[in-house]
Amino acid sequence: MTVEDLKKELSFYADFEKANILQRFFKTGKGDYGEGDIFLGIIVPNTRKVAKRFTELPLSEIKKILYSRIHEERLCALLLLAEKFNKANERDMKKIFDFYIKNAKQANNWDLVDLSAPKIVGEYLLNRDKKILYKFAKSKNLWEKRISIISTFTFIKNKKYKDTFKIAEILMNDKHDLIHKAVGWMLREVGKRSLKDEESFLFKYYKKMPRTILRYAIEKFPEEKRIKYLKNII
Repeated sequence: MTVEDLKKELSFYADFEKANILQRFFKTGKGDYGEGDIFLGIIVPNTRKVAKRFTELPLSEIKKILYSRIHEERLCALLLLAEKFNKANERDMKKIFDFYIKNAKQANNWDLVDLSAPKIVGEYLLNRDKKILYKFAKSKNLWEKRISIISTFTFIKNKKYKDTFKIAEILMNDKHDLIHKAVGWMLREVGKRSLKDEESFLFKYYKKMPRTILRYAIEKFPEEKRIKYLKNII
């Protein structure tokens, strides 16, 4: 199987009416975060189906797809990497992780980050040094910053919250809405597992954090408590 075979299989699922909707949904206009991105209109389950059929492709070939201008081709490359990582031995896990980090800027939309970073970066770093996440958190690149916080989803699922809180602190004053949403989402995920830990963090920062972070973080709180946070009267 080749890269061209993969592209042909993906094109089979193309829906150009849906593609037009996705072009608008993912902000592909001039000056937007997804400027110039091209969509085929393929739903994620179908992209994942194709990815699972091409896990034997080497990293050198996957790189060709990862640098495609077509959104679903890049997503397929990332899903394919996650599939390979899940089946890999220790040595190959490191190769895939290093490849992902080196080419992280190609995970250049929020869904590409969210569907790949926890499964590769988060899994690999779970019990390892996490300094790359702190480097990414301080990056000027939007997607590296989102990778830094979204990768901690894996830690959260394993009831390890320290890095989520530390990276949230770094990103607290970021200007981009996509970072605010990501931080708030991860804080909410902490709260699903330990409300005490989430509220301990919120109590320290809720009065000065961007409202989008706060709204996402407290989305599942009881209405009365949520209103108190929003009115700064906790």
